[in-house]
Amino acid sequence: MTANLNRFNALVKLGEYLRNCDFDKPLYFDLKDKISQAIAANGWFTQETILNALAAWGKVLTEEALSIWIKPHHFSNQSQPKTIALILAGNIPLVGFHDLISVWISGHQALVKCATKDEFLIPFLAELLEKEAGEKGFRFTKKTLAQYDAVIATGSTNSSRYFEYYFSKYPHIIRKNRNGVAILDGTETETDLKGLGKDILQYYGLGCRNISKLYLPKGYDLNLIFGGLYELAEVIHHPKYANNYDYNKAVYLMSEYDFLENGFILLRAHHAFSAPIACLHYEYYTNLEELKQELSSHNEQIQCIVSNCAIANKFPFGKTQEPKLEDYADGINTLRFLEKLS
Repeated sequence: MTANLNRFNALVKLGEYLRNCDFDKPLYFDLKDKISQAIAANGWFTQETILNALAAWGKVLTEEALSIWIKPHHFSNQSQPKTIALILAGNIPLVGFHDLISVWISGHQALVKCATKDEFLIPFLAELLEKEAGEKGFRFTKKTLAQYDAVIATGSTNSSRYFEYYFSKYPHIIRKNRNGVAILDGTETETDLKGLGKDILQYYGLGCRNISKLYLPKGYDLNLIFGGLYELAEVIHHPKYANNYDYNKAVYLMSEYDFLENGFILLRAHHAFSAPIACLHYEYYTNLEELKQELSSHNEQIQCIVSNCAIANKFPFGKTQEPKLEDYADGINTLRFLEKLS
């Protein structure tokens, strides 16, 4: 074992807790309260999206998956842990939890600043870890960060510039806006296309792993995309999503853009990776190898790629929001970064 055994076992127990979630049992009453508080604080959070996030973490927090994750690493000097400042995003539920457990399993201490609209779920799960392990590992604050040794900060591309300047003298990982892309070749099954719909609209498209750009072979029938999205039409009943759909449709109409729509999402031919909420960009390609080279040159803007084509590190359709523990955000190995601080 190359990590603190108590902390490792606490993560395994947390995985069991999340996999066996039953709100009729007293053990889950507090979690149910925290979910209600999280929904009240963030208009984008719903019971469904939070439960999806909890279930995804339950899947990966197993003894086997955790062992594979930490096996390449060795954390020394755990008697003198560093304090790692974490600045978390709040666009989707539990979006910063990977950074949290990375610091936890490395034996360091975390000084955590949650997003203002996601201040309930992560502290609750952190407390469960501490209780199970019988030791402290987290300190949450709403104040200006102070007395730390390294920083992991996630925000927008604009805020990342501030982070880079403010934290330049500390070892750091600074994350900014990225997007998911999908490359189709026309051989996709109905199941693949339904999975693609999930990759596009799960969490209302707000996550960095959501697909916001499609690459399609010449002549591809766009009705196939709409077909894969059809089962997710209920997203339009979410008030904030519906407002964004109406606003962006009005902008497209006034700007006289060519676009297609099905009542809950707008498809527009555009070169940009990032698309507004309730919108999806697409572009045609003729040569897969040239496309792969082009995407490689824009690697810093891409979080993940979904495809059946021969592409390195691709995700299967429908699985972008279910990364393995070793599928690091921005391709930066967080454990290796923390290992070097030991």
